[in-house]
This record gives sequence, C-alpha cells and structure tokens, in this order.
Amino acid sequence: MKYMMFVCTDTEPDTDPTDLPDVEKWVADNDSRGRRLAGDQLAPTTAATTVRVRDGELLVTEGPFAETTEVIVGFDLLDCADLDEAIEVARAHPMAREGRLELRPFMDLPG
Repeated sequence: MKYMMFVCTDTEPDTDPTDLPDVEKWVADNDSRGRRLAGDQLAPTTAATTVRVRDGELLVTEGPFAETTEVIVGFDLLDCADLDEAIEVARAHPMAREGRLELRPFMDLPG
C-alpha cells in the first residue's frame, strides 16, 4: 500500500536529550528495502505560490495557503505492507522527534 508521508515542523519538539537518528541512514535503509519510493525537501514557505479559481477568476497568492507556524518541509512516498509498517517507518525518521509526520494512504480509485 502506498502512503504519502508529509514531513512537518512542530512547535513542540521532543525534549529527549539522546541523539536523533541519522536521516541519511534512514533514507538508505528504506530505499534499500524498497519502502521509500521517492522523497525530497521543499523550499521554504516564502517560495510558495497558492493558486485558486473562484467564479472563473484566477487568484494567485504568494505564500502558503494557510498562516501557520507548522509547515510541510518535505515528503516521502512510501510503499508498505500496511499502516502498521508505515508507522514503524515513520517512527524511525528524525522528524518524528523534531517535528511531525503525517501518513496518508492513496485512494483506491475504481477502473
């Protein structure tokens, strides 16, 4: 099952003083197991552009769609057997302690 894992900042990171996991090791481990299909960091929110169409009019706004202190800073596309495996993959990511990770399955569309 494929999951999009959004890597987000958090205003309340973990206070555990032990070293964070190495993200490069996390990437290499999950790439070698075929559980991480793609991933990358995103440019800061100052580089964001929001696009909407309302009443046929194109509205383009510089910046993110929402004003918030917690933002998406990256993503990973995961291919896991089930949600439990995806949670274990996310648990080992450094941002599980410094930020937050949102796992969202892809929809099964008919046809």
